Amino acid sequence: MDREFIAERQKGLQNYLNVITTNHILSNCELVKKFLDPNNYSANYTEIALQQVSMFFRSEPKWEVVEPLKDIGWRIRKKYFLMKIKNQPKERLVLSWADLGPDKYLSDKDFQCLIKLLPSCLHPYIYRVTFATANESSALLIRMFNEKGTLKDLIYKAKPKDPFLKKYCNPKKIQGLELQQIKTYGRQILEVLKFLHDKGFPYGHLHASNVMLDGDTCRLLDLENSLLGLPSFYRSYFSQFRKINTLESVDVHCFGHLLYEMTYGRPPDSVPVDSFPPAPSMAVVAVLESTLSCEACKNGMPTVSRLLQMPLFSDVLLTTSEKPQFKIPTKLKEALRIAKECTEKRLMEEQKQIHQHRRLTRAQSHHGSEEERKKRKILARKKSKRSAVENSDEHPAKYSNSNNSEHAPF
Repeated sequence: MDREFIAERQKGLQNYLNVITTNHILSNCELVKKFLDPNNYSANYTEIALQQVSMFFRSEPKWEVVEPLKDIGWRIRKKYFLMKIKNQPKERLVLSWADLGPDKYLSDKDFQCLIKLLPSCLHPYIYRVTFATANESSALLIRMFNEKGTLKDLIYKAKPKDPFLKKYCNPKKIQGLELQQIKTYGRQILEVLKFLHDKGFPYGHLHASNVMLDGDTCRLLDLENSLLGLPSFYRSYFSQFRKINTLESVDVHCFGHLLYEMTYGRPPDSVPVDSFPPAPSMAVVAVLESTLSCEACKNGMPTVSRLLQMPLFSDVLLTTSEKPQFKIPTKLKEALRIAKECTEKRLMEEQKQIHQHRRLTRAQSHHGSEEERKKRKILARKKSKRSAVENSDEHPAKYSNSNNSEHAPF
């Protein structure tokens, strides 16, 4: 075939892939991952999940699978099943299964103990875990199924059971929430983040699909993700900024993404955000600037306590009588602290590598530019002329004799 034709097609394919990989949802899609890296994404995770779930049902016969909830989440290695209890056939629950991620630093024993503690966690803004168990390679949790879905379903007017790509990748209507909803939901989410931070429980997985809606109340989902060591939905964003290097600052940055989505009905085109569109209140913009602006990403995130004091949330009244409860034994708290430090260390190493790669790429781009090539040519000519002049100054007799010899008598 014609070389120019092949080169043109290669360039077109590369441009096409660039567009796909810059879309945050598409870049995490299983089909895209398998196309770009077939060796690391060859396993059939649905089959693996079914095997694990079947083994679980051997010892827990009271549960029964109604149907698989295919691709309702964005994670390739996390699968969902609609469940029922045999003696309560009208009740619907959701089983989630996930294997371990790259940031799993807990010992197998501590990991299994902490997973089994999750049903004991009671908080008005945490979605209750009905049952939780784990082995050395994965975890399985059961929660009540919520027909209303998540905060992201509300924003995108989506059906909870539909596939993730269908629900959120190309919304038909883009519309943010009302100001009072933004204030109330934002305050509730910040309150539960503060609770987890005070407990020393690492989260790092805040996004709109991990917030369940129960009437006018937001309830956080997937506390198990940090124990499993799974990567955050927004990791490709905050790994660019070396000042976002603790799980607390990660939560605050992710809250900025969530607040932007609640306000404008869609995620930001890029981060950091240079300027924000008109918002229902300048108080919203103030919080967004403190979490997503160039200055914030460069200098670091505010604390959750600082965000709670900002005008957008400080006057929100929360009416709940439920007292939070989550008792973590001292030994497990220490294990969590060490695991958190290991996770943060790996994040900082990744940020350092990205920073070094950027510097190298900028240097290569700078030296390879047309302007730089012209400058180098001019400098080379100047250097050549300078060398010629210096040589003539060093050997004047040589040039004088040669000139005189032209007119010397025989």
